[in-house]
Formats: sequence, C-alpha cells, structure tokens
Amino acid sequence: MVKDALTEAEHKMKGALTALDSDLATVRTGRAAPALVERLEVDYYGTPTHLQQLATISAPEPRQLVIKPFDPASLKDIERAIQASDLGLTPNNDGKIIRLNTPPLTEERRKQLVKHVHHRLEDARVAIRNIRRAIHDDLREFEKEKMISEDDLKRGEADLQKLTDKYVEKVDEAGARKEAEIKEI
Repeated sequence: MVKDALTEAEHKMKGALTALDSDLATVRTGRAAPALVERLEVDYYGTPTHLQQLATISAPEPRQLVIKPFDPASLKDIERAIQASDLGLTPNNDGKIIRLNTPPLTEERRKQLVKHVHHRLEDARVAIRNIRRAIHDDLREFEKEKMISEDDLKRGEADLQKLTDKYVEKVDEAGARKEAEIKEI
C-alpha cells in the first residue's frame, strides 16, 4: 500500500521534471536550438498546431534556425506566429523557407531570462510539493482507515520526504544548467 503510493509519487514527480525540461528547452539562449520554436503554436487553417508538425526545423549555423514548411501555403502563418511570439526574433522569408537569426543576448535580456527560468523552477518545485502533499494525505487516510499501521505511516512519510528532496534537487540542477547556458557568452 505504501510502496504503491510512493511509486505513484515518483511517477508524477518524474512527469513534473520532464515537463520542466521541455519548458526550459523553449527558453532562448545564445545559441539557436530547434526546441526554441518547436512548440510554437501556429494558426493553421483555423487550428492551433505546433510548428514541429508543420515544418522541418534545423540549425545549420550556431546563430541561425531554418524552418522549411511541408506546405508552402503555411509560410505566412508560420511567419505571423513567430512575430507574435515573445521570442524577439524577426523571420526572414524567401518564399520557400524561413530563416531566424538569433542575435547575441544583451546583459539585460540575460537577466530577464534568468528571472524567467527561476519562475519556472519555482513552479516545478510547487508541483512536486503538491504531489508530496497529495500522497501524504493518501497515506494519512490509509492509516486512518486502519489499512496501514502508524509505523508504516511514519516510514512512508520519511521515504516520501526523501523522494521529494531528491526531485527538488534535480529541479535545482536543471535550473543551474540552464542558467549557466544563458550566461554563457
């Protein structure tokens, strides 16, 4: 009973960490990375669609992304979505492909991005703590209904706290990596 709850907690915490990693991949750094625009929503024939489903995205140079749509008619929609996004990039359209040149980040923009990353890290920590709270409530309920003993509850709480600490540390490590990447010139 306790092991099942801890397994469920670990599964959910891994999910929160995975969501954070994919979220941090969209934060712009000094280098061009396809993950920067992959999840960008494009209004494609009235349906919001991720850019990665509409085009091939590559980084032929360290500071340039090339977007080649599968459907040439979607070029204008993709260009509009990039301009409307908060990436701060200007698309160059030659009729067949879109080139995005990523300018070097200014010190002020780097500080803004670091703040943004810290906000996302805190959201991930809150998600992990919410998972801990929900599982902790489940364990208390099990003990209340006499499904587990008080000793099992105490052991489960201790293991749950260790698990929580482990995942919060992983969140901090992911944040430190991203922050170093942003500050890298």
